[in-house]
Order: sequence, then C-alpha cells, then structure tokens
Amino acid sequence: MYLLIPAAGMGKRMGSDRNKLLLTLLDKPLLSWTLIAAQASQEINWIGIIGQPYDFPEFKNILESISINKTVQLIQGGETRQESVYNGLQALPEAAKNVLIHDGARCLVTPSLFDRCARELLTCKGLIAAIPVKDTIKIVDGDQFIQDTPNRSNLWAAQTPQGFDLNLLRECHEKGYRMGWHVTDDAALFEKCQLPVKIVEGEETNLKVTTPVDLAISEFILKQRLAQ
Repeated sequence: MYLLIPAAGMGKRMGSDRNKLLLTLLDKPLLSWTLIAAQASQEINWIGIIGQPYDFPEFKNILESISINKTVQLIQGGETRQESVYNGLQALPEAAKNVLIHDGARCLVTPSLFDRCARELLTCKGLIAAIPVKDTIKIVDGDQFIQDTPNRSNLWAAQTPQGFDLNLLRECHEKGYRMGWHVTDDAALFEKCQLPVKIVEGEETNLKVTTPVDLAISEFILKQRLAQ
C-alpha cells in the first residue's frame, strides 16, 4: 500500500511560527510518531511525505533517527492541503493503484488502523476512518442562533487515513481544480463527484494535534500507551 502524509502546514493555531509537525511530543517530533506507526504497518510499503523544501532537512533527520526501512519520498507541497495532496498523487509510482492519505498531525494513529484501512480499500473505491459523534451537534446561523439539531446517530467525525482508488481520486482532483472547489479533505471531492465513500471505524485516540491542549492530551495518551 502507498501512503501520502500531508505535512506542509504551519502551526498558527498552535501558536507556532514553524511547521507544527516539528514540535516535540515526548522528545520526538510529531511527524516521528506518525512515521513510527507507518513503519510498523504490515500493509504500507511506500511513504510520501508532502512538505515545503525548507523543512526537508529536518524531515531527513527524523527519518534517520527512526531508521525507517521502507521507501520514502519527499514531495513538495502546495499552498493548501488540497494542492499538496494533488502534488503527492502525481509523485506516486506508476505501480500504485490505491492510496492512503493520512494527516501527519494525527500522530497517535496505530499500525492496526493503517492496516484495517488498507485491507478494506481492496473492497471499495473510497473510504475514511471516522468515529461516531458523542456530543449533541447544533447548526447555527451567522448570529450564533441555533437553527437545527441534527440526529446524532447519523453523525460521524471524520479522521484519517482516508483511502481511494488512485485513478478516481486523480480525476476528482482534476475536476475540483476546473470547478474551483475548495475542500478540507479528499472524501469531500469524492462526494462532490457522486462517488461512494465508506466508513471504517477509527480510533478515539486518533486525534488531530491542532492546539496546545491537543498536544497535552496527546502526551497523556502516549504515556499511557507506552506504559502498557
């Protein structure tokens, strides 16, 4: 299986002036923990890290520090996540038929989640890891007044990995570019193209590190995991 890791963003909500994936969690950069899980996956054999060239020296240091033995390629990202993933899709080897895409900031992903998504992708054209929503969700207007309360049983919180038939995803990205669509994940492009996307149950601990609070929670989870 081929894995793309978008890692080109900055840490503005983290209060950082550098790539947040280079911030440390238990003395290792966030990106290290994502790569450690990918290294332990039984299904992943090729990894593309999508970033900005000025971060590549530190990415290379991370790869050396964890002695990763799978094929890894550094790919130049774009100005948005959507552009970065598009660049990543163009850099995949010709042999690739399917691809997993996983946000580097979800650094607590487990090898088993990578493997479950990779195996499930053999049975469908598109999928995302997701978990059922626990909270009651409110839809509000621009003035912060509640307009509706959707049925919670139909709501799932999207995570990554997300997996797709490579040719179909490339077509969706091309159409999205022509139509001027701006989306926050690749599943949304599939949906806009009327293609089915399956849910694979994710993990409660597979949170996205966006704020200092997320970083503190991740540290607690990781300490608990390493102590087992």
